[in-house]
Amino acid sequence: MYKKIAAALMAASIYFGFQAQSIAGGLTAHVDISSQTMTVRNYGQTYVWRVSTAGSGYSTPRGTFKPQRLARMHYSKKYHNSPMPYSVFFRGGYAIHGTNAVKRLGSPASHGCVRLHPSNAASLYSMIRQAGARNTRIIITQ
Repeated sequence: MYKKIAAALMAASIYFGFQAQSIAGGLTAHVDISSQTMTVRNYGQTYVWRVSTAGSGYSTPRGTFKPQRLARMHYSKKYHNSPMPYSVFFRGGYAIHGTNAVKRLGSPASHGCVRLHPSNAASLYSMIRQAGARNTRIIITQ
């Protein structure tokens, strides 16, 4: 019986320690426009993914943001009802989201949003839901 209690206490301390670490460290998604990459740091893990930011004639906002709204599937009313899976809106209508134009990732091609491969967008979306918007920073730099 004591072994079961000790195991439960150890599991609880690991769980709550992990939770405290994630809240303190949080999740950071850094978009580097010059390299067309996103570096995500979450729970001691680092991921680097290719993105597409604003193409010629458009701009992607720079700065530090918090997720404002998440949508599993959004359709752009402004751009021909284009699908935006796993959308993470960070400033008005600007979002990080999945794209079907995966061949364009790594080069500027969007109307201002940050495009990701659909599987990477799903991963980021899930990480943000788990960490919470308050514990997530989105940083976009030149």
